[in-house]
Amino acid sequence: MNKTLISKGIPLVAAFLAGAAVVFWFFGSTGEGVKERLPGEDRAVGEAVADGPTKWAGKLIKGSGAPANLNGIWPRFRGPNWDNISTEQTPLAKSWPASGPKALWKMDIGEGFAGAAIWKGRVFLTDYDHEGKADALRCLSLADGQEIWRYTYPCKVKRNHGMSRTIPTVTDKYVISLGPKCQVLCVDTATGEFRWELNLVREFDTEVPPWYAGQCPFVDGDRLILGTGGKALVVAVDCNTGKVLWKSRNPRRWQMTHSSIAPMEFQGRRMYVYCGSGGVAGVSATDGSILWETRDWKISIANIPTPVPVGDGRVFLSGGYDAGSMMLQVKETGGKLSVASLFRLKAAVFGAVQQTPIFYENHLFGVRPDGQLVCLGLDGKIVWTSGAKNKFGSAPFLIAQGMIYVMNDDGKLTLAEATTAGYKQLARAQVLEGPDAWGPLALADGRLIARDMHKMVCLDVAAH
Repeated sequence: MNKTLISKGIPLVAAFLAGAAVVFWFFGSTGEGVKERLPGEDRAVGEAVADGPTKWAGKLIKGSGAPANLNGIWPRFRGPNWDNISTEQTPLAKSWPASGPKALWKMDIGEGFAGAAIWKGRVFLTDYDHEGKADALRCLSLADGQEIWRYTYPCKVKRNHGMSRTIPTVTDKYVISLGPKCQVLCVDTATGEFRWELNLVREFDTEVPPWYAGQCPFVDGDRLILGTGGKALVVAVDCNTGKVLWKSRNPRRWQMTHSSIAPMEFQGRRMYVYCGSGGVAGVSATDGSILWETRDWKISIANIPTPVPVGDGRVFLSGGYDAGSMMLQVKETGGKLSVASLFRLKAAVFGAVQQTPIFYENHLFGVRPDGQLVCLGLDGKIVWTSGAKNKFGSAPFLIAQGMIYVMNDDGKLTLAEATTAGYKQLARAQVLEGPDAWGPLALADGRLIARDMHKMVCLDVAAH
């Protein structure tokens, strides 16, 4: 993979899911005449999606990069607290010059939508080496983008509108990634040394989803929680050893979607909410038993956004392909849990094609299928929209210090107030060339990392 760097101090010449994503994939525009991409449309005719190698053959390659002397973290999909809200301590700028935030570095990466994770001066990326026909888990310097190490393993992936679209999870001890064909890799954070692997297709009869895997690994303590489908709906894996600790039953053989796990607390019970191919279920964090399930939420083509718990046993679901959105209510009767729908909204009111909405200040913020940024009350009523002149397609967003950073499909970054009072834009600039700037954003130490289909950029968004 060729790489070009923009050295610090030289502005980026004006020229992002999900992933995930999803991590996690479609055209963001819903304008007339635009056709949504369907699975396999840009893959060679007659190509089958294989299950990956049956024997591990990985390789660690050391680079010349060094970690930056920084301590901030964005350790996984949706950030430190799995909510896409930054805990950033570095004061952030509330406006930019017309040229936009300064680009500290920029680089070519493999085709896809995989966003970055950040851990104490390092950037981690699930990438694809097209020439080497290999998945590549890469560790880069947050200072300049130089590669510190990469761990690769053979994986034949043909173009299917991007290759990689998942975000690894990072801790002080290990990094865990999920590759396009559902291969789980765990390596040492500092050195990249191999720890263990798990092929979900081989172990659980997981079906590789359309457009390849989009789920992002969720680590809870020292346990990896994944929705696998096939022989088990959800599994828990010991992050230190790779040993499977428990498996949820899956009698209806729901399969993996692009949606990721959502942790949730309800009346003293910790559970994981997962959107499988046939519905939604709440799984016990203790032993994997199914606590509740419903088949009222099912998206036939692709289920991408992650469920969003909003308190008091409520879970907000959203999707594309005219799915709209739904609020579920978990209830307990006689010691048993059940779930019912509180309301359902049509896509024109609120849905989400790719990016998961953010629960913030007791409201939901997200981009609906017509591209408008929306603030939605927990009663299902629209509080405000960004308007027809402010559309963002299917690109990503995050909230930090009372502001929302939101991309559009073509790589234009907007900064707005994250408030229930109304849409108020603070700044806007072209930071990538596009197309399809869908990879989820990451923010740490005043540095925002974004991507489009082919490039990744690190922007200085700190106040100076």
